[in-house]
Amino acid sequence: MADTLTIRTAGITTVQDLGRVGRARYGLPANGAADQHSPRVANVLCGNDERAPLLEITALDFACIPSGDILVAVTGAPADVTVEGVIRPQWEPVSVRAGETIRVTGIRQGLRVYLAVLGSFEAEYLQGSCAPDTILGFGPTLRDGDQLALRTGCPPIDHPYSRIPLFRLHAPAPRFPTATAWTIDVTDGPDRAEFGDTAARLFGGPFTVSPQSNHIGLRLRGDVPRRVSQGEVLSRGVPIGAVEIPAGDELLVLHRGRGVTAGYPVLAVVTATALSTLGQVRPGHTIRFRHRTVDQAVNAYRAERNAIDLLRTRVRTTFEALDIPVPDAG
Repeated sequence: MADTLTIRTAGITTVQDLGRVGRARYGLPANGAADQHSPRVANVLCGNDERAPLLEITALDFACIPSGDILVAVTGAPADVTVEGVIRPQWEPVSVRAGETIRVTGIRQGLRVYLAVLGSFEAEYLQGSCAPDTILGFGPTLRDGDQLALRTGCPPIDHPYSRIPLFRLHAPAPRFPTATAWTIDVTDGPDRAEFGDTAARLFGGPFTVSPQSNHIGLRLRGDVPRRVSQGEVLSRGVPIGAVEIPAGDELLVLHRGRGVTAGYPVLAVVTATALSTLGQVRPGHTIRFRHRTVDQAVNAYRAERNAIDLLRTRVRTTFEALDIPVPDAG
């Protein structure tokens, strides 16, 4: 019988991965983890494929208990992570014995925390992904008492003498702002010219995240640019991260649950790296946009990917030295 992870305090938690790649042609949103960087790193820290299923914990406290020895990694927003009441680090692998309680509490600064387990766990798939889709009713939130079947066990890892943590893998953890505004990088959108001089408002004053925001799109209040050209905008394909200007006093930034077509003018597009940052903002947070060229956006993404690749190499070397089983990438 496979070991399990029993959910004791579910809060708002879903089984997630990086979403449905290449399904937009069929009209399916990508969905997947709102912050893509944190789950990639969590899975790599556990020796998993970066697309393996893991838990996305949103805002509220969470607790679970494994029936066997496991190795976990917790990334994302700053939080208090404990195993049997003992504080454990984020952004590093943590060994957990069978029956010990893992708690994630006090999520702050950001909105979402990600918990990966070595070997991952069983999950249902739709079109190549376990990511929930609220439109299709796929992938509900977890409930207290739910059990997830673990794919791989892990021998207990502990320092034989000083009991200090064995891992110092220096994962690429982002900085979360405290009192200042979040900076979100964007490139020019296809309709920038239609806003004339008002396009500069995007980079002027701050914008505030509305409570009506969700995984489909973030609504932002502020000094909104105004379209000066006339004519109808036909529905067309839109990317994740499109900064749309509908009629009214809000900006709309499409996120991973967005529909694949829309008919509002697109002033800018959030860069791939900044999309992960955007996945951590809360209602009431302040955002400032920063202009980037396409080359700058591509270079930032490559640097982020290179940092994860280097981490993967360090993890493999460490796991081999400690005889930790490396999960099957399939």
